[in-house]
Amino acid sequence: MPNFGYKTRKAAQVAAFFALKQGGSINVLKLAKLLYIGDREHLSRHDLPILFDNFVSMDHGPVTSTTLDYVNGYQEDRANWDVFVSDRAGYNVGVAKSSLTTDDLDELSDAELDTLEAVWSDFGGMDRYAVRDWTHTHCGEWEDPKGSSAAIPYERVLKFLGKGHTAEIANEIETVRSLDQALSYAQ
Repeated sequence: MPNFGYKTRKAAQVAAFFALKQGGSINVLKLAKLLYIGDREHLSRHDLPILFDNFVSMDHGPVTSTTLDYVNGYQEDRANWDVFVSDRAGYNVGVAKSSLTTDDLDELSDAELDTLEAVWSDFGGMDRYAVRDWTHTHCGEWEDPKGSSAAIPYERVLKFLGKGHTAEIANEIETVRSLDQALSYAQ
């Protein structure tokens, strides 16, 4: 099922951003948490996510579902992903080519890059388990699915971010997704 508003190339660039910051390769669990925290932080700052992905509670905390599927190699349409992110090797993924720099991340706005830089500043020095544990403690929207998974609506995330007018903000996000859907059908 299409995830309207979601852009694979942009998601790959966010993953590549964190891999670059980690020295070219990053642990999958740490990356999964940073992707979620990045989207959550951008919601906090700008009332919009970066990825427009679906948020899901999993045993190790909240994740961006479609992006995690790309990280794990579960998505078939990988042309835009593979330009920026290498295939998973054990517990790590890395940048697709060693010459990649943040200047190549052309899908990301200055505001999005600022958010990602702030997330890296706060969490980059932590190991994968410390970042995971932080999401368990500080992301009230996450509920332990006990071996399963459960959707986390944007409105719930916004509530735990202390936002007012959570329904209106969530509706704006869904409007962006609807516009993306309409544009994709028009092409």
